[in-house]
Amino acid sequence: MDKPTIAAKNPIPVELEEGKMYSWCSCGLSTNQPFCDGKHKGTDFRPTRFKAEETKTAYMCQCKHSGSPMFCDGSHKAL
Repeated sequence: MDKPTIAAKNPIPVELEEGKMYSWCSCGLSTNQPFCDGKHKGTDFRPTRFKAEETKTAYMCQCKHSGSPMFCDGSHKAL
């Protein structure tokens, strides 16, 4: 599998709404970071779908190397 494109080397704060479904971009190609816009088509990547468990500000991964995909774990500091 190809390596993802690093969209940015910092997390992006996002307001998540409890119960709402989201599609996190795993390829790094989306122009709607951190969410999928379909630019992964033709690659081995697929968006990661998830339902927000609570309404909160979440710091979403944009480097696509997080050990806990979707959410930033600081992995961007080593890139």
